[in-house]
Amino acid sequence: MTGLVLLIPIALLCGLVALCAFFLALRSGQYDDLDGAAMRMLADGEDE
Repeated sequence: MTGLVLLIPIALLCGLVALCAFFLALRSGQYDDLDGAAMRMLADGEDE
């Protein structure tokens, strides 16, 4: 039972940190151009 007293707040803190990291990435514009990255992956890299 004493383990739960320690593990529940740690789990909630980890979830809050992950949520903050997601919103920070969303605010910085990381998810703005999803199609561009997919097209760059398919390109050869050779300039014509």
